[in-house]
Parts: sequence; C-alpha cells; structure tokens
Amino acid sequence: MNVRDVIASVPREPFIPEEIFVRNEAGWLVPLRRSDDPEQWRERVEVDGPIVTRAEPDPALPGEVCDPVTGRGMISTSSSSAPFIMARLIEAMELEPGMRVLEIGTGTGYNAAVLARITGAGNVISVEIDPVAASSAREALKTVGLPVKVVTGDGEAGYPPGAPYERIIVTASAHTVPYAWVRQVRPGGLIVVPLAATVHPDWPLAVLKVQDDGTAQGRCLGPSPFMPLRAQHVSARSVQETEERWAAAGKPEASRFGVTVTPAGQRIWLDSPDNPVV
Repeated sequence: MNVRDVIASVPREPFIPEEIFVRNEAGWLVPLRRSDDPEQWRERVEVDGPIVTRAEPDPALPGEVCDPVTGRGMISTSSSSAPFIMARLIEAMELEPGMRVLEIGTGTGYNAAVLARITGAGNVISVEIDPVAASSAREALKTVGLPVKVVTGDGEAGYPPGAPYERIIVTASAHTVPYAWVRQVRPGGLIVVPLAATVHPDWPLAVLKVQDDGTAQGRCLGPSPFMPLRAQHVSARSVQETEERWAAAGKPEASRFGVTVTPAGQRIWLDSPDNPVV
C-alpha cells in the first residue's frame, strides 16, 4: 500500500472551510475567504503544505492588542496538516485493512478520511476537543462517503467505549503521553504520537508499542511538528532548555531517543531504556 497514493485518492477540498488563514508580510494571521480570492484559496488547498483553518487571540497577550481583522496577536488553533506529514505518521502506523483505529485530534477530518479509506470507516473513531471543528469534520466526512465516528471530547482521555484499538494516532504534539492511551490499545498495538520539543528540538515522532505488561515503549523518528494538545502547551523557556540539554549531550540524532510509558509515568531515554535522560 502506497500511503501517498491513498492520500491523493481522497479530495482535500471538502475538508477545507471557506475561510482559512494566511500570514501577511508582517507575519500575522489574516483571513483568506474563498469568495474573495478563489484562486489563492485553491492554490493553498492544492499545495503540499499545512492550512490554518481556525485562529484565535493569543491568550498570553492583552486582549486589546489582538485584532482578528489585521491578524495582530492571532494564533493558529486548528489546521489541516501538510499531506507529506500525514503520510509520515500513517506510514509509521503500519496499517492494515480492518484494524481498529483511534485518532486523537480530528481537525478538519481529512486525516480521518484517509485512515478510513485504508481500514474502513467503521473501524475509525476520531476525537476532537473543539465542537465547531468536530461538527464541520462530520459533515465533510459524510460528503466524501466516509462517515467516521467523530466524538467531541478531550483526546487525552482517549475513547474507552471504542477500545481496544490496534492503533492510536495523535495529530497534535504531546510532552507527556497519557497512560489512558496505553490502556486502550491491545498488546502489540502501536501509538504514533508527535512529541513536543521537550525531548528533542526537532519535535520528533514517537512510535510506541504496547507490551503485554501494560506498558508502552518505542523510539523516535524524524521531525513531525504539530500544534500541541490543548492542555500540553510548551513554553519558550522549555524549548530553550531542551536545546541546551541536547547540545550538552553532543546533539544526538532524534532516533537515539526513546520513550517508556507506565502507570507510574513517562521516561525519556537515550540509546537504551536503562539510560533515562528526562
């Protein structure tokens, strides 16, 4: 199965809202409406890049400096991932038809549609914390004939009613892997999750295999930057500390890092689980 071919077989356009957001010359996020500039809107949809679909005032800034019209102080809160990044995560899942999959972070629903094309719509459940995004995704999935079950809720809790799953895929970055995800995956199943820059400055992708003893463990792959889970934002100071720690260790490749998740918590290690670093 060629994942890029599957992605190409699912139209992206039905999943992109009429209003998206682009950066102007000042670097601010400003709205781009399809009705105002259909050619530029379509160019954004067709390029192999991310599309910001929702923007909100930065909560770290005073409300009076944020302006949705000019984009000043606005930050991305939801997006459609670049297809090449989608392919990286889906390839790491090692999916087969019929596998039961839980997606954390529905977003536009496009990634869920690709998962459903591979495994069957009845085998995919997606959780989205934003009720507006969840509603839009449901409609788009119906439009393309892939009615995935979209649940409005906190993805950190997973979705126990649908467990056990063979795979969990997370389309947001996490600095801490919730043990709830491990509990909901069959032994031998995989959790594919982008890690925040608290592990490695490249924001690596982790692929964790669930063990018979109820733990999960695996290594990091290449860069996969994603917006954070709603409750797992990372401060600029934390990112800087990661850079400093990584440089002091000799700038090891991301693939040398690994993660172990147990009921007691999470351990980050370098080269071997016996060599914890965080």
